[in-house]
Amino acid sequence: MNGEQIRAGRALVGWSAADLADKAGISYPTIQRIDATRGPVSGRFETIEAIRKALETAGVQFLASGQTALGAGVAFTPKA
Repeated sequence: MNGEQIRAGRALVGWSAADLADKAGISYPTIQRIDATRGPVSGRFETIEAIRKALETAGVQFLASGQTALGAGVAFTPKA
């Protein structure tokens, strides 16, 4: 997962950085730091997993670089 995917995922579900922090149960400054990342995110595994799970629960799918013609990305599947 990279910073671009996280920002795109937030945009797809209409969340601010504060919204993601709340949904993932992590601090807003941590989200700001990760949001500013270009390329692969670093940090504690638990933190990155919490972000991934929060966005996936909202319908964001993370796509690996081999899954799209343009590299890593995200897709959105609305939750019913």
